[in-house]
Amino acid sequence: MIRFFDVLPGAFSWGTLFLIVFLSWQKPVWIAIFIILFDIYWLLKSLYLSLHLRAAFKKMRQHLKIAWRERLAIFAHWKEIHHLVILPMADEPYEVIKDSFQSLRKCDYPKEKLLLVLAIEERAGEKAKKIAAQIQKEFSEFFPWLIITEHPANLAGEIPGKGSNETWAAKEAKKLLVDKLKIPYENVLVSVFDADTQVYPEYFGCLAYHFLTAEKPQRSSYQPVPLFINNIYQAPALARIISFSATFWQMMQQSRPERLTTFSSHAMPFKALTEIGYWQKDIVSEDSRIFWQCYLHYNGDWQAVPLFYPVSMDANSAPSFWQTLLNLYKQQRRWAWGVENIPYLLDGFRKNKLILIRSKIYWTFQIIEGFHSWATNSLIIFSLGWLPILIGTADFNQSVLSYNLPAITRNIMMFASIGIASSAILSIMLLPPKPEGIRRRHYLFYLIQWALLPLTLILFGSIPALEAQTRLMLGGKWRLGFWVTPKNR
Repeated sequence: MIRFFDVLPGAFSWGTLFLIVFLSWQKPVWIAIFIILFDIYWLLKSLYLSLHLRAAFKKMRQHLKIAWRERLAIFAHWKEIHHLVILPMADEPYEVIKDSFQSLRKCDYPKEKLLLVLAIEERAGEKAKKIAAQIQKEFSEFFPWLIITEHPANLAGEIPGKGSNETWAAKEAKKLLVDKLKIPYENVLVSVFDADTQVYPEYFGCLAYHFLTAEKPQRSSYQPVPLFINNIYQAPALARIISFSATFWQMMQQSRPERLTTFSSHAMPFKALTEIGYWQKDIVSEDSRIFWQCYLHYNGDWQAVPLFYPVSMDANSAPSFWQTLLNLYKQQRRWAWGVENIPYLLDGFRKNKLILIRSKIYWTFQIIEGFHSWATNSLIIFSLGWLPILIGTADFNQSVLSYNLPAITRNIMMFASIGIASSAILSIMLLPPKPEGIRRRHYLFYLIQWALLPLTLILFGSIPALEAQTRLMLGGKWRLGFWVTPKNR
Protein backbone atom coordinates (compact mmCIF):
# COMPACT_ATOMS: atom_id res chain seq x y z
CA MET A 1 0.00 0.00 0.00
CA ILE A 2 2.82 2.42 0.84
CA ARG A 3 4.24 2.05 -2.69
CA PHE A 4 0.84 2.92 -4.12
CA PHE A 5 0.88 6.12 -2.07
CA ASP A 6 4.44 6.82 -3.30
CA VAL A 7 3.30 6.62 -6.90
CA LEU A 8 0.06 8.57 -6.43
CA PRO A 9 1.24 12.24 -6.51
CA GLY A 10 3.59 11.78 -9.46
CA ALA A 11 1.05 9.75 -11.42
CA PHE A 12 -1.56 12.43 -10.80
CA SER A 13 0.74 15.24 -12.00
CA TRP A 14 2.10 13.42 -15.05
CA GLY A 15 -1.38 12.16 -15.90
CA THR A 16 -2.71 15.72 -15.88
CA LEU A 17 0.02 16.96 -18.21
CA PHE A 18 -0.38 13.97 -20.55
CA LEU A 19 -4.14 14.49 -20.77
CA ILE A 20 -3.71 18.16 -21.62
CA VAL A 21 -1.30 17.31 -24.45
CA PHE A 22 -3.39 14.41 -25.74
CA LEU A 23 -6.69 16.26 -25.60
CA SER A 24 -5.15 19.36 -27.17
CA TRP A 25 -4.55 17.11 -30.17
CA GLN A 26 -7.78 15.10 -30.09
CA LYS A 27 -10.24 17.47 -28.39
CA PRO A 28 -8.80 21.00 -28.75
CA VAL A 29 -12.16 22.69 -28.09
CA TRP A 30 -12.42 20.95 -24.72
CA ILE A 31 -8.91 21.97 -23.71
CA ALA A 32 -9.33 25.52 -24.98
CA ILE A 33 -12.39 25.94 -22.78
CA PHE A 34 -10.58 24.27 -19.89
CA ILE A 35 -7.61 26.65 -20.27
CA ILE A 36 -9.87 29.71 -20.26
CA LEU A 37 -11.69 28.48 -17.15
CA PHE A 38 -8.40 27.55 -15.50
CA ASP A 39 -6.96 31.00 -16.22
CA ILE A 40 -10.06 32.60 -14.68
CA TYR A 41 -9.62 30.35 -11.64
CA TRP A 42 -5.97 31.41 -11.44
CA LEU A 43 -6.99 35.08 -11.66
CA LEU A 44 -9.51 34.75 -8.84
CA LYS A 45 -7.09 32.73 -6.73
CA SER A 46 -4.32 35.30 -7.31
CA LEU A 47 -6.59 38.11 -6.14
CA TYR A 48 -7.74 36.06 -3.16
CA LEU A 49 -4.18 35.24 -2.12
CA SER A 50 -3.07 38.84 -2.65
CA LEU A 51 -5.65 39.95 -0.09
CA HIS A 52 -4.36 37.36 2.37
CA LEU A 53 -0.78 38.47 1.70
CA ARG A 54 -1.56 42.12 2.36
CA ALA A 55 -3.44 41.22 5.55
CA ALA A 56 -0.56 39.06 6.80
CA PHE A 57 2.01 41.71 5.91
CA LYS A 58 0.07 44.37 7.80
CA LYS A 59 -0.30 42.14 10.84
CA MET A 60 3.40 41.24 10.80
CA ARG A 61 4.38 44.91 10.80
CA GLN A 62 2.04 45.48 13.74
CA HIS A 63 3.54 42.56 15.65
CA LEU A 64 7.05 43.91 15.06
CA LYS A 65 6.07 47.07 16.96
CA ILE A 66 4.73 45.24 20.02
CA ALA A 67 6.88 44.96 23.16
CA TRP A 68 6.11 41.28 23.69
CA ARG A 69 8.38 40.98 26.73
CA GLU A 70 6.28 43.63 28.48
CA ARG A 71 3.06 41.85 27.54
CA LEU A 72 4.28 38.74 29.32
CA ALA A 73 4.03 40.61 32.64
CA ILE A 74 0.32 39.72 32.87
CA PHE A 75 1.30 36.07 33.38
CA ALA A 76 2.63 35.39 36.85
CA HIS A 77 4.49 32.29 35.70
CA TRP A 78 5.99 33.50 32.41
CA LYS A 79 9.55 33.31 33.76
CA GLU A 80 9.11 29.57 34.13
CA ILE A 81 9.12 29.26 30.31
CA HIS A 82 12.49 28.17 28.95
CA HIS A 83 13.48 28.17 25.28
CA LEU A 84 15.61 25.34 23.95
CA VAL A 85 17.21 26.61 20.74
CA ILE A 86 18.79 24.06 18.40
CA LEU A 87 20.98 25.29 15.53
CA PRO A 88 22.10 22.35 13.36
CA MET A 89 25.36 23.08 11.56
CA ALA A 90 27.09 21.25 8.73
CA ASP A 91 29.74 23.18 6.81
CA GLU A 92 28.45 26.75 7.18
CA PRO A 93 31.17 29.42 7.50
CA TYR A 94 31.99 31.05 10.83
CA GLU A 95 30.46 34.41 9.80
CA VAL A 96 27.03 32.84 9.31
CA ILE A 97 27.03 31.13 12.71
CA LYS A 98 28.37 34.22 14.44
CA ASP A 99 25.62 36.44 13.00
CA SER A 100 22.98 33.99 14.21
CA PHE A 101 24.40 34.05 17.75
CA GLN A 102 24.73 37.84 17.65
CA SER A 103 21.00 38.05 16.98
CA LEU A 104 20.34 35.75 19.93
CA ARG A 105 22.51 37.95 22.11
CA LYS A 106 20.41 41.01 21.17
CA CYS A 107 17.07 39.38 21.92
CA ASP A 108 14.98 40.83 24.74
CA TYR A 109 14.56 37.76 26.91
CA PRO A 110 16.38 36.60 30.08
CA LYS A 111 19.49 34.81 28.85
CA GLU A 112 19.35 32.31 31.70
CA LYS A 113 16.05 31.09 30.22
CA LEU A 114 17.70 30.26 26.90
CA LEU A 115 19.15 26.78 26.46
CA LEU A 116 21.33 26.95 23.34
CA VAL A 117 22.63 24.00 21.36
CA LEU A 118 25.02 24.36 18.44
CA ALA A 119 24.68 20.94 16.83
CA ILE A 120 27.65 20.13 14.60
CA GLU A 121 28.22 17.07 12.42
CA GLU A 122 31.16 14.72 12.92
CA ARG A 123 31.35 14.32 9.15
CA ALA A 124 32.00 18.08 8.83
CA GLY A 125 35.46 17.51 10.28
CA GLU A 126 37.85 19.73 12.18
CA LYS A 127 36.62 22.93 10.55
CA ALA A 128 33.20 22.61 12.17
CA LYS A 129 34.78 21.77 15.55
CA LYS A 130 36.98 24.87 15.39
CA ILE A 131 34.03 27.10 14.53
CA ALA A 132 31.97 25.61 17.37
CA ALA A 133 34.82 26.11 19.83
CA GLN A 134 35.21 29.72 18.73
CA ILE A 135 31.47 30.37 19.10
CA GLN A 136 31.47 28.86 22.57
CA LYS A 137 34.47 30.97 23.55
CA GLU A 138 32.85 34.20 22.32
CA PHE A 139 29.31 33.71 23.56
CA SER A 140 29.40 31.49 26.65
CA GLU A 141 29.71 34.58 28.88
CA PHE A 142 26.36 35.82 27.56
CA PHE A 143 24.58 32.45 27.57
CA PRO A 144 25.11 30.37 30.71
CA TRP A 145 23.46 27.34 29.11
CA LEU A 146 25.28 26.98 25.79
CA ILE A 147 26.46 23.52 24.75
CA ILE A 148 28.03 21.98 21.65
CA THR A 149 26.84 18.58 20.44
CA GLU A 150 28.49 16.43 17.79
CA HIS A 151 26.28 14.11 15.76
CA PRO A 152 28.23 10.90 14.96
CA ALA A 153 28.52 9.89 11.34
CA ASN A 154 27.18 6.66 9.82
CA LEU A 155 24.70 5.70 12.53
CA ALA A 156 22.40 2.83 11.56
CA GLY A 157 18.94 3.78 10.32
CA GLU A 158 19.87 7.39 9.56
CA ILE A 159 20.50 9.51 6.52
CA PRO A 160 22.96 12.39 6.92
CA GLY A 161 20.77 15.44 7.38
CA LYS A 162 19.14 17.99 9.58
CA GLY A 163 16.56 15.66 11.16
CA SER A 164 19.06 13.12 12.46
CA ASN A 165 21.34 15.88 13.78
CA GLU A 166 18.41 17.61 15.53
CA THR A 167 17.33 14.39 17.19
CA TRP A 168 20.83 13.73 18.52
CA ALA A 169 21.08 17.34 19.73
CA ALA A 170 17.66 17.28 21.44
CA LYS A 171 18.49 14.08 23.30
CA GLU A 172 21.80 15.54 24.46
CA ALA A 173 20.06 18.76 25.52
CA LYS A 174 17.52 16.73 27.48
CA LYS A 175 20.29 15.01 29.41
CA LEU A 176 22.75 17.90 29.81
CA LEU A 177 20.37 20.84 30.19
CA VAL A 178 16.67 20.14 30.77
CA ASP A 179 17.03 17.16 33.12
CA LYS A 180 20.13 18.55 34.79
CA LEU A 181 18.34 21.82 35.59
CA LYS A 182 15.19 19.87 36.56
CA ILE A 183 12.98 21.94 34.26
CA PRO A 184 9.50 20.45 33.73
CA TYR A 185 9.15 19.42 30.08
CA GLU A 186 5.86 21.29 29.73
CA ASN A 187 7.74 24.54 30.48
CA VAL A 188 10.20 24.16 27.61
CA LEU A 189 9.64 25.37 24.04
CA VAL A 190 11.97 24.07 21.33
CA SER A 191 12.91 26.46 18.54
CA VAL A 192 14.58 24.62 15.68
CA PHE A 193 16.52 26.98 13.45
CA ASP A 194 18.63 26.71 10.35
CA ALA A 195 22.24 27.70 10.96
CA ASP A 196 21.68 31.06 9.23
CA THR A 197 18.48 31.95 11.14
CA GLN A 198 18.60 35.32 12.83
CA VAL A 199 15.92 36.19 15.39
CA TYR A 200 14.37 39.62 15.85
CA PRO A 201 14.64 41.10 19.37
CA GLU A 202 11.13 40.16 20.54
CA TYR A 203 10.98 36.65 19.03
CA PHE A 204 11.10 34.70 22.29
CA GLY A 205 8.69 37.05 24.02
CA CYS A 206 6.28 36.74 21.10
CA LEU A 207 6.62 32.96 21.11
CA ALA A 208 6.10 32.70 24.88
CA TYR A 209 3.05 34.97 24.70
CA HIS A 210 1.41 32.88 21.96
CA PHE A 211 2.25 29.72 23.88
CA LEU A 212 0.66 31.04 27.07
CA THR A 213 -2.46 32.26 25.25
CA ALA A 214 -2.90 29.31 22.86
CA GLU A 215 -6.09 27.30 23.07
CA LYS A 216 -4.05 24.09 23.33
CA PRO A 217 -0.48 25.14 24.13
CA GLN A 218 0.87 21.60 24.47
CA ARG A 219 -0.81 20.48 21.24
CA SER A 220 0.49 23.20 18.93
CA SER A 221 3.47 24.09 16.78
CA TYR A 222 4.40 27.77 16.51
CA GLN A 223 5.36 29.15 13.12
CA PRO A 224 7.13 32.49 12.55
CA VAL A 225 7.34 34.15 9.13
CA PRO A 226 10.57 33.19 7.31
CA LEU A 227 12.23 36.17 5.62
CA PHE A 228 15.05 35.16 3.28
CA ILE A 229 16.74 38.57 3.34
CA ASN A 230 20.02 38.32 5.29
CA ASN A 231 22.08 38.61 2.10
CA ILE A 232 19.34 39.81 -0.24
CA TYR A 233 21.35 42.66 -1.74
CA GLN A 234 24.13 40.29 -2.82
CA ALA A 235 21.78 37.71 -4.34
CA PRO A 236 21.02 37.63 -8.09
CA ALA A 237 17.57 38.66 -9.34
CA LEU A 238 16.27 35.10 -9.73
CA ALA A 239 17.38 34.25 -6.20
CA ARG A 240 15.64 37.34 -4.83
CA ILE A 241 12.37 36.50 -6.57
CA ILE A 242 12.41 32.91 -5.34
CA SER A 243 13.30 34.01 -1.81
CA PHE A 244 10.48 36.55 -1.64
CA SER A 245 8.06 34.08 -3.25
CA ALA A 246 8.78 31.56 -0.48
CA THR A 247 8.30 34.26 2.13
CA PHE A 248 5.03 35.48 0.61
CA TRP A 249 3.63 31.97 0.38
CA GLN A 250 4.30 31.40 4.06
CA MET A 251 2.74 34.75 4.92
CA MET A 252 -0.40 33.80 3.01
CA GLN A 253 -0.49 30.48 4.86
CA GLN A 254 -0.26 32.33 8.19
CA SER A 255 -3.44 34.21 7.33
CA ARG A 256 -5.14 30.83 6.71
CA PRO A 257 -4.22 29.02 9.95
CA GLU A 258 -6.48 26.07 9.20
CA ARG A 259 -4.01 25.15 6.41
CA LEU A 260 -0.82 26.07 8.23
CA THR A 261 1.85 23.45 8.88
CA THR A 262 5.46 23.82 9.98
CA PHE A 263 8.20 24.99 7.62
CA SER A 264 11.90 25.63 8.12
CA SER A 265 12.50 27.43 11.44
CA HIS A 266 9.66 26.84 13.92
CA ALA A 267 8.93 25.95 17.54
CA MET A 268 7.04 23.28 19.48
CA PRO A 269 6.61 22.04 23.08
CA PHE A 270 9.50 19.90 24.32
CA LYS A 271 7.09 17.56 26.09
CA ALA A 272 5.37 16.69 22.81
CA LEU A 273 8.74 16.26 21.10
CA THR A 274 9.80 13.63 23.63
CA GLU A 275 6.42 11.88 23.49
CA ILE A 276 6.53 11.38 19.70
CA GLY A 277 10.13 10.17 19.76
CA TYR A 278 11.82 13.24 18.25
CA TRP A 279 12.40 13.84 14.56
CA GLN A 280 12.53 10.90 12.21
CA LYS A 281 16.13 10.24 11.21
CA ASP A 282 15.70 8.70 7.77
CA ILE A 283 13.88 11.51 5.93
CA VAL A 284 14.75 14.82 4.24
CA SER A 285 11.71 17.01 5.00
CA GLU A 286 11.92 16.90 8.80
CA ASP A 287 10.56 20.44 9.24
CA SER A 288 7.15 19.52 7.78
CA ARG A 289 7.20 15.85 8.83
CA ILE A 290 7.34 16.78 12.50
CA PHE A 291 3.90 18.38 12.16
CA TRP A 292 2.42 15.19 10.70
CA GLN A 293 4.17 13.04 13.30
CA CYS A 294 2.38 15.04 15.99
CA TYR A 295 -0.91 15.08 14.09
CA LEU A 296 -0.99 11.29 13.81
CA HIS A 297 0.39 10.62 17.29
CA TYR A 298 -2.27 12.80 18.94
CA ASN A 299 -5.08 11.50 16.71
CA GLY A 300 -5.63 14.78 14.87
CA ASP A 301 -5.37 16.95 17.99
CA TRP A 302 -2.54 19.13 16.67
CA GLN A 303 -2.37 22.53 14.99
CA ALA A 304 0.09 25.20 13.90
CA VAL A 305 -0.27 28.62 15.52
CA PRO A 306 0.83 31.54 13.31
CA LEU A 307 3.06 34.06 15.07
CA PHE A 308 2.98 36.80 12.40
CA TYR A 309 6.48 37.58 13.64
CA PRO A 310 9.55 37.06 11.46
CA VAL A 311 12.88 35.33 11.61
CA SER A 312 15.38 36.03 8.85
CA MET A 313 17.54 33.65 6.82
CA ASP A 314 19.83 33.78 3.80
CA ALA A 315 18.69 33.94 0.21
CA ASN A 316 20.21 31.18 -1.90
CA SER A 317 23.30 32.70 -3.46
CA ALA A 318 26.62 31.34 -4.75
CA PRO A 319 29.86 33.00 -5.95
CA SER A 320 28.88 32.56 -9.62
CA PHE A 321 25.61 33.10 -11.46
CA TRP A 322 25.42 29.56 -12.86
CA GLN A 323 26.25 27.97 -9.51
CA THR A 324 23.46 30.06 -7.98
CA LEU A 325 21.01 28.69 -10.56
CA LEU A 326 22.10 25.14 -9.80
CA ASN A 327 21.81 25.70 -6.05
CA LEU A 328 18.38 27.30 -6.48
CA TYR A 329 17.19 24.25 -8.40
CA LYS A 330 18.56 21.84 -5.80
CA GLN A 331 17.01 23.82 -2.96
CA GLN A 332 13.59 23.89 -4.64
CA ARG A 333 13.83 20.17 -5.39
CA ARG A 334 14.62 19.49 -1.73
CA TRP A 335 11.65 21.57 -0.62
CA ALA A 336 9.48 19.79 -3.19
CA TRP A 337 10.69 16.49 -1.71
CA GLY A 338 8.20 17.28 1.03
CA VAL A 339 5.96 15.20 -1.22
CA GLU A 340 7.35 12.25 0.75
CA ASN A 341 4.90 13.31 3.46
CA ILE A 342 1.94 12.24 1.28
CA PRO A 343 2.52 8.47 1.56
CA TYR A 344 3.44 8.87 5.24
CA LEU A 345 0.25 10.77 5.97
CA LEU A 346 -2.10 8.63 3.87
CA ASP A 347 -0.71 5.43 5.35
CA GLY A 348 -1.10 6.96 8.81
CA PHE A 349 -4.70 7.86 8.06
CA ARG A 350 -5.32 4.31 6.90
CA LYS A 351 -4.01 2.86 10.16
CA ASN A 352 -5.38 5.44 12.60
CA LYS A 353 -9.09 4.92 13.23
CA LEU A 354 -9.41 7.68 15.83
CA ILE A 355 -8.91 10.67 13.52
CA LEU A 356 -12.19 12.10 12.23
CA ILE A 357 -13.09 11.14 8.66
CA ARG A 358 -13.74 14.77 7.70
CA SER A 359 -10.26 15.72 8.96
CA LYS A 360 -8.70 12.96 6.91
CA ILE A 361 -10.57 14.08 3.79
CA TYR A 362 -9.66 17.73 4.37
CA TRP A 363 -5.95 17.17 4.81
CA THR A 364 -5.74 14.55 2.07
CA PHE A 365 -7.19 17.02 -0.41
CA GLN A 366 -5.05 19.92 0.84
CA ILE A 367 -1.72 18.12 0.67
CA ILE A 368 -2.33 16.35 -2.66
CA GLU A 369 -3.79 19.46 -4.30
CA GLY A 370 -0.89 21.55 -3.02
CA PHE A 371 1.83 19.36 -4.52
CA HIS A 372 -0.16 18.79 -7.70
CA SER A 373 -0.56 22.54 -8.19
CA TRP A 374 3.14 23.06 -7.46
CA ALA A 375 4.09 20.66 -10.24
CA THR A 376 1.50 21.52 -12.89
CA ASN A 377 -0.12 24.95 -12.57
CA SER A 378 2.73 27.04 -13.94
CA LEU A 379 3.20 24.71 -16.91
CA ILE A 380 -0.50 24.80 -17.71
CA ILE A 381 -0.71 28.59 -17.52
CA PHE A 382 2.53 29.65 -19.17
CA SER A 383 3.43 26.76 -21.50
CA LEU A 384 0.58 24.42 -22.37
CA GLY A 385 -2.08 27.06 -23.06
CA TRP A 386 -0.97 27.31 -26.68
CA LEU A 387 -1.10 23.60 -27.42
CA PRO A 388 -4.67 23.52 -28.87
CA ILE A 389 -3.52 26.03 -31.51
CA LEU A 390 -0.20 24.32 -32.20
CA ILE A 391 -1.33 20.69 -32.42
CA GLY A 392 -5.13 20.94 -32.62
CA THR A 393 -7.19 19.85 -35.59
CA ALA A 394 -7.54 21.94 -38.75
CA ASP A 395 -11.21 22.59 -37.99
CA PHE A 396 -10.32 24.02 -34.59
CA ASN A 397 -7.61 26.28 -36.01
CA GLN A 398 -10.20 27.83 -38.31
CA SER A 399 -12.68 28.45 -35.49
CA VAL A 400 -13.45 31.69 -33.67
CA LEU A 401 -12.37 30.10 -30.39
CA SER A 402 -8.93 29.34 -31.80
CA TYR A 403 -8.57 32.89 -33.07
CA ASN A 404 -9.58 34.45 -29.75
CA LEU A 405 -7.87 32.02 -27.35
CA PRO A 406 -4.51 33.90 -27.22
CA ALA A 407 -6.22 37.26 -26.64
CA ILE A 408 -8.54 35.87 -23.96
CA THR A 409 -5.74 34.19 -22.02
CA ARG A 410 -3.47 37.22 -22.40
CA ASN A 411 -6.12 39.57 -21.01
CA ILE A 412 -6.85 37.28 -18.08
CA MET A 413 -3.15 37.05 -17.26
CA MET A 414 -2.84 40.84 -17.41
CA PHE A 415 -5.44 41.13 -14.68
CA ALA A 416 -3.69 38.38 -12.73
CA SER A 417 -0.48 40.44 -12.86
CA ILE A 418 -2.04 42.67 -10.20
CA GLY A 419 -0.91 40.04 -7.72
CA ILE A 420 2.65 40.20 -9.10
CA ALA A 421 2.67 44.00 -8.80
CA SER A 422 1.49 43.73 -5.21
CA SER A 423 4.29 41.26 -4.45
CA ALA A 424 6.86 43.55 -6.06
CA ILE A 425 5.83 46.48 -3.86
CA LEU A 426 5.82 44.39 -0.67
CA SER A 427 9.27 43.00 -1.52
CA ILE A 428 10.68 46.54 -1.54
CA MET A 429 9.08 47.20 1.84
CA LEU A 430 10.68 44.06 3.29
CA LEU A 431 14.22 44.95 2.24
CA PRO A 432 16.61 45.49 5.16
CA PRO A 433 18.53 48.79 5.51
CA LYS A 434 20.52 49.34 2.34
CA PRO A 435 24.29 48.88 2.45
CA GLU A 436 26.78 51.21 0.83
CA GLY A 437 26.70 51.16 -2.95
CA ILE A 438 22.93 50.68 -3.25
CA ARG A 439 21.29 53.63 -5.00
CA ARG A 440 17.66 54.53 -5.59
CA ARG A 441 17.88 53.28 -9.17
CA HIS A 442 18.54 49.78 -7.83
CA TYR A 443 15.06 49.71 -6.31
CA LEU A 444 13.58 50.28 -9.75
CA PHE A 445 15.42 47.20 -10.95
CA TYR A 446 14.13 45.29 -7.91
CA LEU A 447 10.61 46.07 -9.13
CA ILE A 448 11.29 45.21 -12.77
CA GLN A 449 12.86 41.87 -11.83
CA TRP A 450 9.40 40.50 -10.98
CA ALA A 451 8.79 40.18 -14.73
CA LEU A 452 10.94 37.05 -14.39
CA LEU A 453 8.35 35.41 -12.13
CA PRO A 454 6.74 33.21 -14.84
CA LEU A 455 10.20 31.86 -15.71
CA THR A 456 11.03 31.11 -12.08
CA LEU A 457 7.67 29.42 -11.51
CA ILE A 458 8.47 26.94 -14.28
CA LEU A 459 12.25 26.42 -13.98
CA PHE A 460 12.40 26.56 -10.17
CA GLY A 461 8.84 25.51 -9.37
CA SER A 462 7.12 23.02 -11.62
CA ILE A 463 10.21 21.23 -12.96
CA PRO A 464 11.93 20.46 -9.61
CA ALA A 465 8.53 19.51 -8.17
CA LEU A 466 7.95 17.09 -11.04
CA GLU A 467 11.42 15.64 -10.57
CA ALA A 468 10.82 15.12 -6.86
CA GLN A 469 7.49 13.39 -7.50
CA THR A 470 9.02 11.24 -10.23
CA ARG A 471 11.85 10.18 -7.93
CA LEU A 472 9.30 9.23 -5.29
CA MET A 473 7.43 7.17 -7.90
CA LEU A 474 10.59 5.30 -8.91
CA GLY A 475 11.76 4.75 -5.34
CA GLY A 476 14.96 2.95 -4.37
CA LYS A 477 18.15 4.66 -5.54
CA TRP A 478 16.12 7.53 -7.00
CA ARG A 479 15.00 8.78 -3.60
CA LEU A 480 16.59 12.07 -2.57
CA GLY A 481 19.07 12.44 0.24
CA PHE A 482 19.52 15.61 2.27
CA TRP A 483 21.27 18.46 0.47
CA VAL A 484 22.70 21.29 2.56
CA THR A 485 22.26 24.67 0.88
CA PRO A 486 25.72 26.32 0.70
CA LYS A 487 25.85 29.70 2.43
CA ASN A 488 27.54 32.61 0.67
CA ARG A 489 27.87 36.10 2.12
